[in-house]
Amino acid sequence: MKGRKPRYDGSLVQLTRRFMDLVKAAPEGVLDLNEVSRLLGVRKRRVYDITNVLDGIHLVQKRSKNLIQWVGSDIKQITKRTPEQQKLRDELCDLTTMEEALDELIKDCAHQLFDLTDNKENARLAYVTYQDIHNIQTFQEQIIIAIKAPEGTKMEVPPPKEDCIEVHVRSTKGPIDVYLCEVSLDNPDAEASENTDQLSCESK
Repeated sequence: MKGRKPRYDGSLVQLTRRFMDLVKAAPEGVLDLNEVSRLLGVRKRRVYDITNVLDGIHLVQKRSKNLIQWVGSDIKQITKRTPEQQKLRDELCDLTTMEEALDELIKDCAHQLFDLTDNKENARLAYVTYQDIHNIQTFQEQIIIAIKAPEGTKMEVPPPKEDCIEVHVRSTKGPIDVYLCEVSLDNPDAEASENTDQLSCESK
């Protein structure tokens, strides 16, 4: 059974916006509901739907049977944007544009990566050397853990302890090769050494 749709809908929202436009233009915020009904082209009960809500939250009050007056904040002021609001809106717009651009770059990189991996001619070049790692400035004087593992390998890094960091690598499709690459400025020609100290590797 389909749930019932709420009685309010988009048309009531639009009607409320038009009603507020009339409030802004009314002298002292006073409106004749008969005139409002005529200008909006709706039955009077639809106007009452709006005024009853506004009356309930003390934004309008009845002056007579057919007259209401806006008693909330100065509506002409609250509809204006302050410089701070405009600045935040501009920043939000800039961030949205930047996010969309980054999304496109990520998609483009993903497509390029798929193209490279799908090409069998590239398979024989799918590796890096110790010298490649050493030439990356960010890795200077760091110990890099290089892992060669089959597809589907899972890696977990538990919260570090005071004296060590553990890395758990598990594979169900074949052996795992783990290398510690110590990138030292003093010995740039050093080779990577295979070492499994402080590493937990499982192959089932």
